[in-house]
Amino acid sequence: MSGALLEVRALQKHFPVKSGAFGLVSGHVRAVDGIDFHVYAGETLAIVGESGCGKSTAGRLVLRLLEPTGGSVRFEGEDLLRLPDWKMRAQRRHMQVIFQDPYASLNPRMTVGAMLGEPLMLHGLAASESARRARVGELLELVGLRPEHARRYPHEFSGGQRQRLAIARALAVEPKLIVADEPVSALDVSIQAQVVNLMRSLQARFGLAYVFISHDLAVVKHIADRIAVMYLGKIVETATTDELFRNPRHPYTRALLSAVPLPDPTVIRERALLEGDIPSAMNPPPGCRFHTRCRYVRPSCKVDMPGLVDDGAGHATACPWWAELPPAPSLAEGTGQDQDRMRLARLQAAFVTTQTEAT
Repeated sequence: MSGALLEVRALQKHFPVKSGAFGLVSGHVRAVDGIDFHVYAGETLAIVGESGCGKSTAGRLVLRLLEPTGGSVRFEGEDLLRLPDWKMRAQRRHMQVIFQDPYASLNPRMTVGAMLGEPLMLHGLAASESARRARVGELLELVGLRPEHARRYPHEFSGGQRQRLAIARALAVEPKLIVADEPVSALDVSIQAQVVNLMRSLQARFGLAYVFISHDLAVVKHIADRIAVMYLGKIVETATTDELFRNPRHPYTRALLSAVPLPDPTVIRERALLEGDIPSAMNPPPGCRFHTRCRYVRPSCKVDMPGLVDDGAGHATACPWWAELPPAPSLAEGTGQDQDRMRLARLQAAFVTTQTEAT
């Protein structure tokens, strides 16, 4: 894709499965099996899907934390898979990662100042000790912490503060791309909102590009510009965030969206429930990989592997029958919904009145 900061083509990762006394390879787990996507500067691409779909593996492959089985990863036009180790190490200054568990990704034996100062030394971004300390203080203030926190250890911080430290460490080397692997899934809802808002403000300030990996579509809706939906190692649908939520096409995408909880308890919604279990990535089904759980399956789905076809407006779907499917499930009026809404409104009004009189 012309002008893309990151371009991934036919990316694969097959993990060998060994068995027997001699450890012979008996098969492969096809964690990522030929995916394409791109990310522009200053854009957020979210990769979503169930646990085990391969989204976290895809993020690690982009950074070469895992070596791909096949495909290409181009960053600013340069194929990362062809770079020698020393050149890839230098390139990692421009590509950073935020892991899911902030405590596991922070060294418990190092102070915050030492952790944030280490990448500055490795990449020669701080000429002296005083410059390094000043830069560490700037990074802490940037993520909403205080410079004196540099003397503390990771166990002295809360979960949300640790994730802020992980973000500060990623920002230390002034990257252009950050792969965020489930960065808020281990946090409370209120802390999730703080971290997402922080990431958005930093993106606007520094022009960062994000690959945001998550299973929580409610979070993704607030941060992503585009969404790629993965299922069993394949991308089955890509579109802008607004378009995907308004007009989901693939049956799997519809099922994911119907599982997003709504904040209004009086609203009743038709759920697109999935049947059966996720097939094994070691022995995926032939044809469309979703056909074993799809309510709209046709004979050809069990034979032909559908490609990801773009409609010309940036919405691509790996289902040749999407135009013939019934409309996606929508919100439906429930019995007594208006009465429930009125009762809830009266309770809220009474609570507000009581609180006002108390003050």
